[in-house]
Amino acid sequence: MSTPLLEMKNIKKDFFGNQVLTDINLTLNEGEVLGLVGENGAGKSTLMKILFGMNVIRDTGGYGGDILLNGQKVSFASPFDALAAGIGMVHQEFSLIPGFTATENILLNREPQKKSVISEVFGQRLNTLNRQEMNQGAANAIEKMGVEIDGNMVINEMPVGHKQFTEIARELSKEQLKLLILDEPTAVLTEHEAAALLDSIRGMSARGIAVIFITHRLQEILNVCDKVVVMRDGEIVRDVPAADTNVTEITRWMVGRNVDAAAAVHRKPPEAETIMSIRHLWVDMPGETVRDVNLDVRKGEILGIGGLAGQGKLGIPNGVMGLYQAGGKVVFDGKEIPLNAPRKCLDSQLAFVSEDRRGVGLLLDESLEWNIAFPAMQIQNKFLKPLLGGLVKWRDDKAIAEVTRRYIDELQIRCTSSKQNAKELSGGNQQKVCLAKAFALQPKFLFVSEPTRGIDVGAKALVLEALKKFNRESGVTIVMISSELEELRQVCDRIAIVSGGRIAGILPATDSSEDFGALMVSQVV
Repeated sequence: MSTPLLEMKNIKKDFFGNQVLTDINLTLNEGEVLGLVGENGAGKSTLMKILFGMNVIRDTGGYGGDILLNGQKVSFASPFDALAAGIGMVHQEFSLIPGFTATENILLNREPQKKSVISEVFGQRLNTLNRQEMNQGAANAIEKMGVEIDGNMVINEMPVGHKQFTEIARELSKEQLKLLILDEPTAVLTEHEAAALLDSIRGMSARGIAVIFITHRLQEILNVCDKVVVMRDGEIVRDVPAADTNVTEITRWMVGRNVDAAAAVHRKPPEAETIMSIRHLWVDMPGETVRDVNLDVRKGEILGIGGLAGQGKLGIPNGVMGLYQAGGKVVFDGKEIPLNAPRKCLDSQLAFVSEDRRGVGLLLDESLEWNIAFPAMQIQNKFLKPLLGGLVKWRDDKAIAEVTRRYIDELQIRCTSSKQNAKELSGGNQQKVCLAKAFALQPKFLFVSEPTRGIDVGAKALVLEALKKFNRESGVTIVMISSELEELRQVCDRIAIVSGGRIAGILPATDSSEDFGALMVSQVV
């Protein structure tokens, strides 16, 4: 029997006394595609950080157990050691240089160079870049994925899907690559792009490259993987051939219970008054096309906004809330809201949960208490108590702790305590903190953008139910933007589809998927 490419034996890990991995054992053969699934906080990312030699593991006391590569025990002191051994990793959050082109990012620190008379005399630091070889090398890596990316496009001008492909192409350009770890690679991709990536994974497998594929889109696991490894609470609970299981079974293993995906839709009376009126909105947001959006939102409803990637759905809330340059007219609750003025929106009791939880949504180096309470403290003077007859206001630590504990319980945020820093949480739990922060503001109107991106199936149902409960009990009007149509149909009263930067149409959530699909591919003139 041939030696496995990778063996992880009896892997254990704890963070500050909190056991996050217990006795993990798995094997991976050359060219095999392994689907790694589990709820957020199950330990998937920690296990991959151990395999990839991430500094956070070493800085928190290391790990127990052994890692064998081609039968030889290895211990990576840093990701550079893992890269040298042929292991690549594409992280859930992008690690690209915004001002560089795709080609420059793909070949960063491995650029082919040209010698000159000057560099022969004064040393190789005076070599110049061989642009022709760079372009060819990047083009070859992109071709391996079977997609089209402009190698000369600057990263900060790219649609989000192309950024993801650039990350993957960077790993495929490394000749020594034996194993590629993909952490939620399809979370930001359209269905067409995701299908292209799955084809690319099959191509890697055929060339002998093993893949560890982490995703919450369980059907993708079944479509492309040879076997499925299910983690729950830091342990492996199942290791089965993909051909021998199904989505329902995997879901039950992940969460330890049955998850009802078809939650009841909460309906609103059609005669409700308009609370927000958007007219001729345009937004200058990279990768998003918002040309001329006209939209009325009814008071107390949950309105969904869907559409294909890059068509403008993400640009609408970012433009209204002032995160990107915008023009047009927005009237909220009878008063015009000035555009390009985020504070004016917040003062008018609007709130926004951004799709970019790390870049916009969180204070990563601060505690959960500070993340959840700070916006309400800053904008509404909440969680402050007067001292010296009101001359001085001081933060009310007791009230802050109470509201944080309330949302930790309500949203089932997995953390060691309310004092834990946001950066130490899994992606899904960070998303829940973003929701809690918005809920603490008690707004009249909430934009929530891609609320379940990168969240497992169990947490997804919980987050969607939390939004419905917030809408129902607090009377808050919610506009939810999502790439997943079925998710919108579960939660929303009406759904607006954006195509070509305009509203292609608005339908009741009960209409068929085919009707919504027709709007998505329509071109509004």
